[in-house]
Amino acid sequence: MPVSGIRLINTNIITPNRLIRDGFIDLEAGKVKALGRMSECVAAVTASATAAAAVPAEVIDLKGCYTTPGFIEMHSHGGGGADVMDGTSQAILTFARAHAKAGVTGILASTLTSSRSDLLNVLQVFKEAKKDNTDGAALLGLHLEGPYLSPEMSGAQDPRYLKHPVPDEYLPLLENPDIKRWSVSPELPGAMELGQHLRKRGILAAMAHTKATYDTVLEALDNGYTHITHFYSCTSTVTRERGFRIAGALEAGFLDDDITIEIIADGKHLPPPLLKLIYKFKGSNRTALVSDSMRAMGMPEGDSILGGLRDGQKVIVEDGVAAYPDHSSLAGSVVGGNQLIRNVVNLADVPLLHAVRMMSKTPASILGIADHKGTLAPGMDADVTVLNNDLDVILTIVGGRIVYDGRRTHSLHS
Repeated sequence: MPVSGIRLINTNIITPNRLIRDGFIDLEAGKVKALGRMSECVAAVTASATAAAAVPAEVIDLKGCYTTPGFIEMHSHGGGGADVMDGTSQAILTFARAHAKAGVTGILASTLTSSRSDLLNVLQVFKEAKKDNTDGAALLGLHLEGPYLSPEMSGAQDPRYLKHPVPDEYLPLLENPDIKRWSVSPELPGAMELGQHLRKRGILAAMAHTKATYDTVLEALDNGYTHITHFYSCTSTVTRERGFRIAGALEAGFLDDDITIEIIADGKHLPPPLLKLIYKFKGSNRTALVSDSMRAMGMPEGDSILGGLRDGQKVIVEDGVAAYPDHSSLAGSVVGGNQLIRNVVNLADVPLLHAVRMMSKTPASILGIADHKGTLAPGMDADVTVLNNDLDVILTIVGGRIVYDGRRTHSLHS
């Protein structure tokens, strides 16, 4: 009888459309082969005893742990002591491994506003890292954050390199198939034209670091911008002009159902009331959880660097978040996927099924990859995260291969 794949048994499966209690899931040839109740698994085993059907090479008893679709991280700059802007393939591989420990099975590597030479170097080393990545989260592509961002809303972006979009500069970059997302301030001269080019190429156009008014956001939506980057962070809200109130990007994001958003759910960038407000208005189908993490994710607190080691900005990590030394602004989060889910469950009363959706099916839909990622169903990619009751990561499985095993660190029974 042939032997193949992995079978997870005695697990509560979040698909995330439903919860299958006391279930099993078979992974074979990089895909989900079957899933269901354990009673169905027992029947299948009995039937295969008299047939030449393949049996799993490895059977893992999860003793009641949750099995979920692998987490998809849409926006992260670093982790494990490395940053995408370090400009080496090894840094990107370290970053991918760090996020795998947090249950992430697919990730967009996010750049920061930088010199053009540094950006071009990242594009090159990313290709190398993809080829060598065997034990980390899958590198789904690149997210360019900047340099086309508003100076007045630059946040932790380096103001030295901010500029307006010019076709002669960005069109050659758009020939690179690894670019899957670009975050831009839509009010800048030339930004609407850039949005059209992004839409034509199937690249997610996101609004970020923006002073845009409500009407400008709606114009941007018509020109391809469908997503708002780190909602509330560097996002315009109500202003006054000659005494009259004018709505901003926040209000547009809340009101327009065609706009999706992402939130940094580290428990620091957004307090519980805002997390609850966002969930109440946008729900789990239009809100993705992101870390927007920097290199200190998964590392001890203390001094760190935002961006590349050579040209980055000094920051300090304390009380679970990165900030500038003068505490004038936050500078990125230091948490990973499972902690984001834990936070919205504990701080915002989001049901676990919805929290998982915000880290799997929803980002997959936003990125246009929901036909093969983000849901546990036969034929979908075998990207799986296993969590215990405390939402610690027990296993991270990418393409049917275990890339992180936390069974020696965390109890299955917690």
